[in-house]
Formats: sequence, C-alpha cells, structure tokens
Amino acid sequence: MSDLIVIVYPTEAKAEEMRAKLLDLQNQYLLSIGDAVIAVRREDGKVKLNQLLNTTAAGAVTGGFWGTLVGLIFLMPLLGAAVGVASGALGGALADYGINDDFMKQLASKLKPGSAALFVEIRKMTEDKVLEAIRGTGGELLQTSLDHTKEQALREAISAHLPPPSEGSPTMPMEGAQPPNPNPTS
Repeated sequence: MSDLIVIVYPTEAKAEEMRAKLLDLQNQYLLSIGDAVIAVRREDGKVKLNQLLNTTAAGAVTGGFWGTLVGLIFLMPLLGAAVGVASGALGGALADYGINDDFMKQLASKLKPGSAALFVEIRKMTEDKVLEAIRGTGGELLQTSLDHTKEQALREAISAHLPPPSEGSPTMPMEGAQPPNPNPTS
C-alpha cells in the first residue's frame, strides 16, 4: 500500500516548490510518487485543485485517483456527507489513509484563504535522503499513513525551525502531536 502525506503550506507557491522538489527526487530515483495534488483555499473560500497535468512527463505514473480522492475530501462537507464518512465502502477506503471526520475538520481549520495543502501518494522512498532534501521547507505535516517513527522524522524534516533529529535517537511521538510552530503568523 502507498502512503498518503498531507503537508499544509502558507502559500500555493511554497506547496508548488515542495512538489517540484519531490518530483526532482523522483527523477533521482529516491522516491516513487503515485500522484501529487495541491489544494488551494482561495480568498472566496472555494478550493482549487492543482493536479499534475501530464503525469507521465512529470515522472508520475497515475493521475486521476488521488485528485478524485482530494476532491471528495473537500466536496463531502459541502454535500453534508462529512458526518459519518467512516461508514460504507468509501469511508473504509478513506479511513485506510487516516481520512475521517476529524481529519476533514482539522484540514478545514488549517487551510486558510491563500494557503495550500500538498497531498502526495508515495509508493516507496529512500527515507534518509528524501528527509534530508526536504528538511526546513516550512510546511506543517497534517496527515500521513506512515508509521509513527517515519511520521515523526518527516514532521521534523519539514518543520522550518526545528533542529534535525540526532542520529540513532529514538522518537516516541504522542498520538496527534504537532511540532510547535515557532512563527505562528506564517
């Protein structure tokens, strides 16, 4: 199974910068991306999806599924289906990636007008090299289906002002714990 990672950035440009960096890492064979979709909350409150237009040229193999999934995440609240999404076949599929009512509420609260969320399906990666390449990019890891140890390492790597984890130090993240935001206005 692939891993879903959702990172929230203060601007679409920052999310796009990270997506470009991840695609470059894919070109170096350090990770395999299934899809990378950016959801941008516009000033009028509507959400715009920015998908990879030519997934083959970008080095990604699949296109529509993850864009559809992201679209469903944002459409469900509009259709009144957010409550109880964890029931049924679709809810089960979403729950496999940690997408439930709590996730959608958290995403809605974090995705302010002008900000963007990068949804990435990662099939495999060379973890140490990828984490080093994305360290300090300033995003906030909102969701991942990675195990807790990998999730904590990813959180630390993308947090702009946190020091890198020391080699061999064990991490025991608390469920739902978020790294502190040293610059809450960004």
